[in-house]
Amino acid sequence: MHLVPTSLRYFLEVARTGSISEASERLHVATSAISRQITKLEQEVGAPLFERQPRGMVLSEAGEILAAYARRSALEAEQVLADVHGVEALHRSTVKLASSEGFARDFLPAAITTFREKHPGVRFRLDVTGPAAATQQVKDGTADLSVTYSLGPEEGIKVEYSQQQPVYALMPDDHPLAHREDVELADLLEYPLALMEEGTTIRQLFDVCVALEGLSFEPALVSNYSGALQSFAQLRGGVSLVGPLTVRRRLDADRLAIVPISNPELSRRSMQIQSMARRALPAAVKAFLAHLIEQVGDDLLG
Repeated sequence: MHLVPTSLRYFLEVARTGSISEASERLHVATSAISRQITKLEQEVGAPLFERQPRGMVLSEAGEILAAYARRSALEAEQVLADVHGVEALHRSTVKLASSEGFARDFLPAAITTFREKHPGVRFRLDVTGPAAATQQVKDGTADLSVTYSLGPEEGIKVEYSQQQPVYALMPDDHPLAHREDVELADLLEYPLALMEEGTTIRQLFDVCVALEGLSFEPALVSNYSGALQSFAQLRGGVSLVGPLTVRRRLDADRLAIVPISNPELSRRSMQIQSMARRALPAAVKAFLAHLIEQVGDDLLG
């Protein structure tokens, strides 16, 4: 049973795939039928919904507005059907999460575990990806919540919780810098440095800061996997850059220390819990959101 009109379902699939032919394959519907529904929608809206480009069909400005409405409608329709079929609010529900890698190692598994102690019927799906992709999953409706780092506001996103997360230097607890109150980036020049790859929020801030201060680093290791960077720092007496929330639970066990970096440019990012703007969240998602916010507070205090 579909509560979302056929034209909107076809429209969303074309928006998702960027191709009428690919949407046709996924929906098992003739391309001509999808084209007719898209044309009908454009007539009703009074504006083109797609721009035909060499790389495929890309949403126009009007299409972006309609897509945001259609995604919310589809998610709310799912919830209505669940309610009609007698699915209790906090039983047999699935909460879909997207997060950047740092939060997926310790923080989110711990939050899920403690939440399920009270609500064992709630299941979870976690997709680990980059910060921008995690945010996009919430926009697309494939994730209920994203837990990620952000450098600024995002259209179509409601920030449910935000906490400034300055960048810290991570190192073994017996490192020469480990007991300093804070360090500057220049202090790290003489030690092997492990960095995230370009495009991550922490690397963007690092590169800006290095350029402003006229510093020149030659990282010993660059990776898209933060676990490798942390192991490198732990095993070889080097240094990496982290957000405190992503490593605080493992500092004692791994004999690591974190030290604030005083350069102001490295305090510009925040940890955010994001949801789709103007979406009415299901009961299980709202309950887990409240639990997540509580967990962030506990971790920061701890």
